Amino acid sequence: MSAPPSLKTPATAVAVSRRSVATPRATGLRGACAPPTRRLRCSASAAVAGASTEMADAPLDWAERSLEELHSLPDHDTFCLMALSPLDGRYDRFVKELMPFFSEFGLIRYRVLIEIKWLLKLSQIPEITEVPQFSKEAQSLLNAIIENFCIDDAKEVKKIEKVTNHDVKAVEYFLKQRCSSNPEIAKVSEFFHFGCTSEDINNLSHALALKEGVNKVMFPAMIDLCRAMCSLATQNSGYPMLARTHGQPASPTTVGKEMANFAARLSDIGKSFSEVKILGKFAGAVGNYNADVVAYPEVDWPKVAEEFVRSLGLQFNPYVTQIEPHDYISKLFNLFTQFNNVLTDFDRDMWSYISLGYFKQIPKAGEVGSSTMPHKINPIDFENSDGNLCQANSILSGISMKLPISRLQRDLTDSTVLRNLGMGLGHSLLAYKATMRGISKVQARTTMLNWCLYS
Repeated sequence: MSAPPSLKTPATAVAVSRRSVATPRATGLRGACAPPTRRLRCSASAAVAGASTEMADAPLDWAERSLEELHSLPDHDTFCLMALSPLDGRYDRFVKELMPFFSEFGLIRYRVLIEIKWLLKLSQIPEITEVPQFSKEAQSLLNAIIENFCIDDAKEVKKIEKVTNHDVKAVEYFLKQRCSSNPEIAKVSEFFHFGCTSEDINNLSHALALKEGVNKVMFPAMIDLCRAMCSLATQNSGYPMLARTHGQPASPTTVGKEMANFAARLSDIGKSFSEVKILGKFAGAVGNYNADVVAYPEVDWPKVAEEFVRSLGLQFNPYVTQIEPHDYISKLFNLFTQFNNVLTDFDRDMWSYISLGYFKQIPKAGEVGSSTMPHKINPIDFENSDGNLCQANSILSGISMKLPISRLQRDLTDSTVLRNLGMGLGHSLLAYKATMRGISKVQARTTMLNWCLYS
């Protein structure tokens, strides 16, 4: 992945986690769990020569604008009530940040972006005399289509698709219609999709969705989660606690040290994200640039394709068929699955500590702990996180196993699976936020902790 996450866990915390705890007083972790100082992020890789920083670092105003449009629709509340997926219904407010990237709207917008950027790239190749360099006016018009793309534009594309029965072709027709008033662009509009197979457009669209969605939404949530754990460890570093092995009373430990263990584990997984590169291909129908070479044999098409893919802030994969083989998506989702497994372990331990009376929960004003037993405050946030992590991992694992497999030079089985990328990430994001809510409500019960140790 571009320059991915680094979840730094203090060495002191790791050292203490490996040290046996002889007495409660001997294991202070105070100050050992300062929050991570390096942000978990995925910006453009420094190793990518000549890569444009515009795509990686530009503020995503379009994403915020599209969310405002969505939630201002008069029928939005009705849609949430009738949504088939709880992510789009009940949990809409918790995962809405992902919608601009992984929704149908997001996919259409990325396709529009790729088609326009490709036409602009062709205009810079001297050998393609049919597409001369555009005037500033024409370039501004093309870039404005990307920058101002809105839900009404996406609806227009869907309207065209009802006729074409082809989603990518509908984008091409939309662009031709939108640019028909500009003679300079209109006369070369057939080149929007020159030399491309639909998968050239789609694989780059999904890659950008992953790059920007994970960068802007998932990694910041993971940072906040790890910081919350570190804060929990720091606040409770001096509190001794009776450890339990096999569910039975064992030797003493401290609350802070047990929390630090989880922060260290998540940190270790976070470092591995840097090994994942977001890849793209642009090599035509079977990965050999066949149509391009026939039309313009004097052009170095592999070089052009690499320059184009890298200009989007992605890394180039030259070894492809009709599709980019998706191995990087499997690697990325396997890491999310690992991260989620550790968080599941944390959720279940917190559930057990609350059950044992080690922690109490502080409810918010107006909240009801149980529908029939007013004395109860159930650990619903940790349970909600646990359930969503299970759902997330089933989706992420399924996608990871399916995507690397495609018959011969390609079949279409990956297409419908790729439309579910946001589902696994959405349930993960929902879980991260639920765990953070749970952490914010817990408080160590020192009297109970001491009683368990000395009774």
